[in-house]
Amino acid sequence: MKVILAAPRGFCAGVNMAIESLDLAIEQFGTPIYVYHEIVHNRYVVEAFQEKGAVFVEHLEDVPEGSHLLFSAHGVSPEIRRIAVERNLVAVDATCPLVTKVHLEAIRFSREGYTIVLIGHAGHDEVLGTMGEAPASILLAESPAHVDELGIPDGTKLAYLTQTTLSVDDANRIIERLKQRFPHIVGPPKEDICYATQNRQEAIRILSSEASLVIVIGSQNSSNSQRLKELACEHDVEAYLIDGPQDLDDEWFTDVETVIITAGASAPESIVQDVIHYLKARFSATVEFRSIRTEEVHFQLPKELRSV
Repeated sequence: MKVILAAPRGFCAGVNMAIESLDLAIEQFGTPIYVYHEIVHNRYVVEAFQEKGAVFVEHLEDVPEGSHLLFSAHGVSPEIRRIAVERNLVAVDATCPLVTKVHLEAIRFSREGYTIVLIGHAGHDEVLGTMGEAPASILLAESPAHVDELGIPDGTKLAYLTQTTLSVDDANRIIERLKQRFPHIVGPPKEDICYATQNRQEAIRILSSEASLVIVIGSQNSSNSQRLKELACEHDVEAYLIDGPQDLDDEWFTDVETVIITAGASAPESIVQDVIHYLKARFSATVEFRSIRTEEVHFQLPKELRSV
Protein backbone atom coordinates (compact mmCIF):
# COMPACT_ATOMS: atom_id res chain seq x y z
CA MET A 1 0.00 0.00 0.00
CA LYS A 2 1.23 3.49 -0.86
CA VAL A 3 0.57 6.52 1.32
CA ILE A 4 0.59 9.94 -0.32
CA LEU A 5 1.40 12.42 2.44
CA ALA A 6 -0.15 15.71 1.37
CA ALA A 7 1.31 19.12 2.04
CA PRO A 8 0.44 21.66 3.22
CA ARG A 9 -1.21 19.94 6.17
CA GLY A 10 -1.48 20.42 9.92
CA PHE A 11 -0.78 23.53 11.94
CA CYS A 12 -1.33 26.91 10.28
CA ALA A 13 0.25 30.19 11.39
CA GLY A 14 -2.75 31.10 13.57
CA VAL A 15 -2.68 27.78 15.41
CA ASN A 16 1.08 27.97 15.88
CA MET A 17 0.72 31.46 17.34
CA ALA A 18 -2.11 30.43 19.70
CA ILE A 19 -0.29 27.35 20.98
CA GLU A 20 2.96 29.25 21.48
CA SER A 21 1.00 31.97 23.28
CA LEU A 22 -0.51 29.53 25.76
CA ASP A 23 2.84 27.85 26.37
CA LEU A 24 4.45 31.23 27.08
CA ALA A 25 1.54 32.35 29.26
CA ILE A 26 1.88 29.21 31.40
CA GLU A 27 5.63 29.80 31.66
CA GLN A 28 5.22 33.49 32.50
CA PHE A 29 2.13 33.49 34.73
CA GLY A 30 2.01 29.96 36.10
CA THR A 31 -1.08 27.84 36.50
CA PRO A 32 -3.95 27.58 36.63
CA ILE A 33 -4.38 29.75 33.55
CA TYR A 34 -7.84 29.97 32.04
CA VAL A 35 -8.72 29.74 28.35
CA TYR A 36 -12.05 30.85 26.92
CA HIS A 37 -13.15 27.95 24.70
CA GLU A 38 -10.68 25.38 23.41
CA ILE A 39 -7.40 27.02 22.40
CA VAL A 40 -7.81 25.27 19.03
CA HIS A 41 -10.26 22.56 18.00
CA ASN A 42 -8.10 19.52 18.60
CA ARG A 43 -8.51 16.96 21.36
CA TYR A 44 -4.81 16.13 21.68
CA VAL A 45 -3.78 19.77 21.95
CA VAL A 46 -6.46 20.51 24.54
CA GLU A 47 -5.63 17.47 26.66
CA ALA A 48 -1.91 18.25 26.55
CA PHE A 49 -2.55 21.76 27.86
CA GLN A 50 -4.92 20.47 30.54
CA GLU A 51 -2.07 18.31 31.80
CA LYS A 52 0.10 21.44 31.99
CA GLY A 53 -2.51 23.25 34.10
CA ALA A 54 -4.66 25.10 31.58
CA VAL A 55 -8.36 25.28 32.40
CA PHE A 56 -10.76 25.61 29.47
CA VAL A 57 -14.04 27.36 30.22
CA GLU A 58 -17.23 28.15 28.33
CA HIS A 59 -18.38 30.89 30.71
CA LEU A 60 -16.25 33.67 32.19
CA GLU A 61 -18.26 33.39 35.41
CA ASP A 62 -16.25 30.21 35.98
CA VAL A 63 -12.98 32.20 36.02
CA PRO A 64 -11.98 33.58 39.44
CA GLU A 65 -11.75 37.37 39.47
CA GLY A 66 -8.25 38.69 38.79
CA SER A 67 -7.09 35.50 37.04
CA HIS A 68 -5.10 35.25 33.84
CA LEU A 69 -7.25 34.46 30.81
CA LEU A 70 -6.36 33.63 27.23
CA PHE A 71 -8.75 34.17 24.32
CA SER A 72 -8.58 31.30 21.84
CA ALA A 73 -7.56 31.47 18.18
CA HIS A 74 -11.23 31.66 17.13
CA GLY A 75 -11.82 35.11 18.58
CA VAL A 76 -14.42 36.49 20.98
CA SER A 77 -17.21 39.05 20.94
CA PRO A 78 -17.01 42.53 22.51
CA GLU A 79 -19.39 41.30 25.22
CA ILE A 80 -16.84 38.68 26.32
CA ARG A 81 -14.12 41.33 26.43
CA ARG A 82 -16.41 43.55 28.51
CA ILE A 83 -17.07 40.77 31.02
CA ALA A 84 -13.33 40.05 31.23
CA VAL A 85 -12.67 43.68 32.15
CA GLU A 86 -15.58 43.70 34.61
CA ARG A 87 -14.12 40.65 36.37
CA ASN A 88 -10.64 42.22 36.42
CA LEU A 89 -9.19 39.35 34.35
CA VAL A 90 -5.70 39.72 32.90
CA ALA A 91 -6.41 38.83 29.28
CA VAL A 92 -4.05 37.61 26.57
CA ASP A 93 -5.62 37.79 23.11
CA ALA A 94 -4.50 34.87 20.92
CA THR A 95 -7.12 35.49 18.22
CA CYS A 96 -5.88 34.57 14.75
CA PRO A 97 -5.23 37.81 12.80
CA LEU A 98 -7.28 36.45 9.90
CA VAL A 99 -10.27 36.12 12.23
CA THR A 100 -9.63 39.64 13.54
CA LYS A 101 -9.76 40.81 9.90
CA VAL A 102 -13.32 39.47 9.61
CA HIS A 103 -14.29 41.14 12.89
CA LEU A 104 -12.98 44.50 11.65
CA GLU A 105 -14.88 44.09 8.38
CA ALA A 106 -18.08 43.40 10.34
CA ILE A 107 -17.55 46.55 12.40
CA ARG A 108 -16.87 48.65 9.29
CA PHE A 109 -19.86 47.38 7.31
CA SER A 110 -22.13 47.85 10.31
CA ARG A 111 -20.99 51.43 10.85
CA GLU A 112 -21.62 52.15 7.16
CA GLY A 113 -25.22 51.02 7.52
CA TYR A 114 -25.01 47.60 5.90
CA THR A 115 -26.92 44.50 6.85
CA ILE A 116 -24.32 41.72 6.84
CA VAL A 117 -24.88 38.14 5.75
CA LEU A 118 -22.28 36.01 7.51
CA ILE A 119 -21.62 32.73 5.72
CA GLY A 120 -20.72 30.15 8.33
CA HIS A 121 -21.80 27.40 10.70
CA ALA A 122 -24.19 28.19 13.53
CA GLY A 123 -22.65 27.76 16.97
CA HIS A 124 -19.03 27.73 15.81
CA ASP A 125 -16.81 29.76 18.15
CA GLU A 126 -15.62 31.98 15.31
CA VAL A 127 -19.15 32.70 14.12
CA LEU A 128 -20.31 33.57 17.64
CA GLY A 129 -17.43 36.03 18.03
CA THR A 130 -17.99 37.69 14.66
CA MET A 131 -21.75 38.02 15.10
CA GLY A 132 -21.12 39.55 18.50
CA GLU A 133 -19.41 42.54 16.85
CA ALA A 134 -22.70 43.76 15.37
CA PRO A 135 -25.52 41.46 16.52
CA ALA A 136 -28.28 43.74 15.26
CA SER A 137 -26.76 43.90 11.77
CA ILE A 138 -25.69 40.31 11.03
CA LEU A 139 -27.71 37.42 9.61
CA LEU A 140 -26.29 33.90 9.26
CA ALA A 141 -26.46 31.81 6.09
CA GLU A 142 -25.29 28.19 6.19
CA SER A 143 -26.40 27.13 2.71
CA PRO A 144 -27.89 28.43 -0.55
CA ALA A 145 -31.30 27.35 0.79
CA HIS A 146 -30.81 29.64 3.79
CA VAL A 147 -30.17 32.52 1.40
CA ASP A 148 -33.60 31.96 -0.10
CA GLU A 149 -35.14 32.15 3.37
CA LEU A 150 -33.58 35.48 4.33
CA GLY A 151 -36.25 38.10 4.95
CA ILE A 152 -34.46 41.22 3.75
CA PRO A 153 -36.51 44.25 2.62
CA ASP A 154 -35.89 45.72 -0.83
CA GLY A 155 -33.35 48.54 -0.87
CA THR A 156 -31.37 47.22 2.11
CA LYS A 157 -27.64 47.86 1.87
CA LEU A 158 -26.12 44.37 1.93
CA ALA A 159 -22.66 42.94 2.46
CA TYR A 160 -21.39 39.42 3.03
CA LEU A 161 -18.54 37.96 5.08
CA THR A 162 -17.41 34.37 5.59
CA GLN A 163 -16.10 32.20 8.38
CA THR A 164 -12.40 31.63 7.72
CA THR A 165 -12.50 27.80 7.82
CA LEU A 166 -15.22 27.03 5.29
CA SER A 167 -15.08 24.87 2.21
CA VAL A 168 -14.14 27.21 -0.62
CA ASP A 169 -16.61 25.47 -2.93
CA ASP A 170 -19.45 25.63 -0.40
CA ALA A 171 -18.81 29.31 0.31
CA ASN A 172 -18.72 30.12 -3.40
CA ARG A 173 -22.07 28.39 -3.93
CA ILE A 174 -23.63 30.51 -1.17
CA ILE A 175 -21.99 33.71 -2.46
CA GLU A 176 -23.27 32.96 -5.97
CA ARG A 177 -26.80 32.54 -4.64
CA LEU A 178 -26.50 35.78 -2.65
CA LYS A 179 -25.43 37.65 -5.79
CA GLN A 180 -28.28 36.11 -7.78
CA ARG A 181 -30.87 37.15 -5.22
CA PHE A 182 -29.23 40.44 -4.22
CA PRO A 183 -27.23 41.78 -7.20
CA HIS A 184 -26.21 44.88 -5.25
CA ILE A 185 -24.54 42.93 -2.39
CA VAL A 186 -20.87 43.73 -1.73
CA GLY A 187 -18.12 41.60 -0.24
CA PRO A 188 -14.86 42.17 1.61
CA PRO A 189 -11.93 43.67 -0.35
CA LYS A 190 -10.09 40.37 0.09
CA GLU A 191 -11.77 36.98 0.61
CA ASP A 192 -12.13 35.83 4.21
CA ILE A 193 -11.40 32.10 3.92
CA CYS A 194 -7.88 31.76 5.24
CA TYR A 195 -4.86 30.77 3.16
CA ALA A 196 -4.29 27.56 5.16
CA THR A 197 -7.85 26.34 4.71
CA GLN A 198 -7.64 26.99 0.98
CA ASN A 199 -4.23 25.33 0.62
CA ARG A 200 -5.24 22.14 2.43
CA GLN A 201 -8.39 21.92 0.34
CA GLU A 202 -6.42 22.53 -2.85
CA ALA A 203 -4.10 19.63 -2.02
CA ILE A 204 -7.05 17.23 -1.61
CA ARG A 205 -8.69 18.56 -4.79
CA ILE A 206 -5.50 17.93 -6.80
CA LEU A 207 -4.45 14.61 -5.26
CA SER A 208 -7.78 12.86 -4.68
CA SER A 209 -7.89 11.33 -8.16
CA GLU A 210 -4.78 9.29 -7.31
CA ALA A 211 -6.25 7.42 -4.34
CA SER A 212 -9.25 5.37 -3.28
CA LEU A 213 -9.13 6.43 0.38
CA VAL A 214 -8.42 9.70 2.22
CA ILE A 215 -7.57 9.86 5.92
CA VAL A 216 -7.99 13.31 7.46
CA ILE A 217 -6.39 13.77 10.87
CA GLY A 218 -8.27 16.22 13.06
CA SER A 219 -11.01 16.41 15.66
CA GLN A 220 -14.73 16.19 14.93
CA ASN A 221 -15.34 19.78 16.06
CA SER A 222 -12.68 21.13 13.69
CA SER A 223 -14.53 22.90 10.89
CA ASN A 224 -11.63 22.94 8.43
CA SER A 225 -10.94 19.23 9.07
CA GLN A 226 -14.57 18.35 8.40
CA ARG A 227 -14.41 20.29 5.14
CA LEU A 228 -11.38 18.24 4.00
CA LYS A 229 -13.31 15.03 4.54
CA GLU A 230 -16.35 16.40 2.74
CA LEU A 231 -14.23 17.60 -0.18
CA ALA A 232 -12.72 14.14 -0.68
CA CYS A 233 -16.20 12.61 -0.66
CA GLU A 234 -17.37 15.16 -3.23
CA HIS A 235 -14.59 13.83 -5.47
CA ASP A 236 -15.99 10.29 -5.05
CA VAL A 237 -13.22 9.16 -2.73
CA GLU A 238 -14.00 7.40 0.55
CA ALA A 239 -12.79 9.53 3.45
CA TYR A 240 -12.59 9.35 7.23
CA LEU A 241 -11.85 11.99 9.86
CA ILE A 242 -9.89 10.60 12.81
CA ASP A 243 -8.28 11.97 15.96
CA GLY A 244 -5.42 9.48 15.79
CA PRO A 245 -4.35 5.92 14.99
CA GLN A 246 -6.66 4.42 17.62
CA ASP A 247 -9.60 5.43 15.39
CA LEU A 248 -8.37 3.51 12.33
CA ASP A 249 -10.32 0.46 11.19
CA ASP A 250 -8.26 -2.11 9.27
CA GLU A 251 -11.30 -2.96 7.15
CA TRP A 252 -11.10 0.49 5.57
CA PHE A 253 -7.90 -0.58 3.82
CA THR A 254 -9.17 -3.80 2.24
CA ASP A 255 -8.08 -3.82 -1.42
CA VAL A 256 -6.83 -0.22 -1.09
CA GLU A 257 -3.61 0.44 -2.98
CA THR A 258 -3.18 4.19 -2.41
CA VAL A 259 -4.16 6.31 0.59
CA ILE A 260 -3.91 10.07 0.97
CA ILE A 261 -3.15 11.40 4.44
CA THR A 262 -3.69 15.02 5.34
CA ALA A 263 -4.38 16.93 8.54
CA GLY A 264 -6.56 19.85 9.51
CA ALA A 265 -5.01 23.15 10.53
CA SER A 266 -5.20 22.35 14.26
CA ALA A 267 -3.85 18.76 14.11
CA PRO A 268 -0.32 18.13 15.45
CA GLU A 269 2.27 16.63 13.10
CA SER A 270 3.17 14.11 15.80
CA ILE A 271 -0.25 12.49 15.36
CA VAL A 272 0.23 12.39 11.58
CA GLN A 273 3.48 10.48 12.14
CA ASP A 274 1.76 8.11 14.58
CA VAL A 275 -0.80 7.26 11.87
CA ILE A 276 1.94 6.70 9.30
CA HIS A 277 3.83 4.48 11.74
CA TYR A 278 0.68 2.38 12.23
CA LEU A 279 0.16 1.96 8.48
CA LYS A 280 3.79 1.03 7.96
CA ALA A 281 3.66 -1.56 10.72
CA ARG A 282 0.25 -2.97 9.79
CA PHE A 283 0.31 -2.81 5.98
CA SER A 284 4.01 -2.33 5.09
CA ALA A 285 3.01 1.03 3.65
CA THR A 286 5.46 3.14 1.70
CA VAL A 287 5.21 6.94 1.93
CA GLU A 288 5.43 9.45 -0.89
CA PHE A 289 5.59 13.13 0.08
CA ARG A 290 3.61 15.44 -2.21
CA SER A 291 3.75 19.20 -1.70
CA ILE A 292 1.23 21.35 -3.58
CA ARG A 293 2.57 24.66 -2.32
CA THR A 294 4.83 26.08 0.39
CA GLU A 295 3.56 28.08 3.37
CA GLU A 296 5.79 30.68 4.98
CA VAL A 297 3.25 32.70 6.95
CA HIS A 298 4.10 33.68 10.52
CA PHE A 299 2.03 35.74 12.96
CA GLN A 300 3.35 37.87 15.80
CA LEU A 301 2.67 36.84 19.37
CA PRO A 302 0.02 38.83 21.27
CA LYS A 303 1.40 42.11 22.54
CA GLU A 304 1.01 40.90 26.13
CA LEU A 305 3.66 38.22 25.49
CA ARG A 306 6.12 39.84 23.10
CA SER A 307 8.54 40.84 25.87
CA VAL A 308 8.53 37.33 27.37
